[in-house]
Amino acid sequence: MTETMTLYIGNRNLSSWSLRPWLLMRQLKVPFHEVVLELDRRETRDEIRRHSPSGKVPVLEVDGATVWDSLAITELIHELFPDRGVWPTDRKRRAWARSIVAEMHSSFADLRKELSMNITGRFPKHHLSTSAQHDVDRVMAIWREARLASVGEGPFLFGSFSAADAFYAPVVTRFQTYVVPVTEEARVYMDTILSLEPMRAWIDAARVEVETKAR
Repeated sequence: MTETMTLYIGNRNLSSWSLRPWLLMRQLKVPFHEVVLELDRRETRDEIRRHSPSGKVPVLEVDGATVWDSLAITELIHELFPDRGVWPTDRKRRAWARSIVAEMHSSFADLRKELSMNITGRFPKHHLSTSAQHDVDRVMAIWREARLASVGEGPFLFGSFSAADAFYAPVVTRFQTYVVPVTEEARVYMDTILSLEPMRAWIDAARVEVETKAR
């Protein structure tokens, strides 16, 4: 029996990496406790380092182990709960899903820079650099190709919700925040992600977080 897991996350409005494992675990009904570590306080760095060797969030503590990278957390959840659907069951599609997750994990630097995560904000972006637009186009191509291969199997990238959807969820919020022009098929997929109950809960909590700070 796995002990209770604790996931340490950053501010919901800004921490895209925290959203990924949090959404994955909530949507797949993996039980865990969460602890929010405010990212903009003087004591934040020391507080995070008490849990994370890298000094970054998210961090998962379980069975005496500490895992401090979103992709490593994802793979651990797959090991602990192999029947929850973290990855597609088909080997080829699982390899495809892992590839696009790894691409999100390591790429899209210009998209991250020009469209930083801010869930509650609305900042229409009328111009992107060529490299950032290339990133946007690549994301939409990834979504289109995965969805075309999963027609009739469900509304997510590989039919059923998986780690692939969790890893691209923050991009959905960024496209929303900056009013990025997207294709109709991309908009349908974005609406699917934004309508998830855990996603709505995360967004609602982000709004409260921002309102509290504004007081």
